[in-house]
Amino acid sequence: MKAILKEYFTGCLTVPNLLSLIRILLIPVFAVLFNNGNYGWAVFVLVLSGLSDFFDGKIARRFNQISALGKMLDPIADKLTQITIAIMFYLTFRGSSDSTVKAFSWVFLIFIAKEALMVVGGAFMIAMGIKPSAAEMPGKVATFAFYVIMGLIIAFGPDIGMFGKWFTLPAWLMLVLVCISVVLTIIAFCSYLPGVYRQVKEKKTSK
Repeated sequence: MKAILKEYFTGCLTVPNLLSLIRILLIPVFAVLFNNGNYGWAVFVLVLSGLSDFFDGKIARRFNQISALGKMLDPIADKLTQITIAIMFYLTFRGSSDSTVKAFSWVFLIFIAKEALMVVGGAFMIAMGIKPSAAEMPGKVATFAFYVIMGLIIAFGPDIGMFGKWFTLPAWLMLVLVCISVVLTIIAFCSYLPGVYRQVKEKKTSK
């Protein structure tokens, strides 16, 4: 365990790691803005978060600043951001004036549960001295779909659509899009399980 922690914090003072930390600090800012109905500024914060996510990887590879801590902070920032977005949408849907949307609010609990399990599972693996594996294609696809669909809801969704006076997504279409994101999320979660099981088994066998 000490060896793992030493590896994580060796050479950790890098620009990419600072950008990942900034992304984590932006999460409560987004939550407060969204909760107060300042959706435009909330989206602006998400855009800043996305840009920092884009540039930290570019900088890390361009200037050889890839670190073990960075490989951990980046997915943690992603997962905490997605958990916060899902919580905000759950609370918003629960207070919706549309009875169908309100009844469907529970679906966001699936996103919250999946990402929370990933965070807890990653911490458990680190405690066992196992490095969590990097995101695979199903996870990347699910993450991309999540942000696109949540962005559409912020822009055109019932009750909260920034551009709702020009166009509002029909409730049924919004729910279909969310269900697609949920299915992709479940597939991504299941795709991690064989690798995690293999790593844990190998760790126990090597003892």
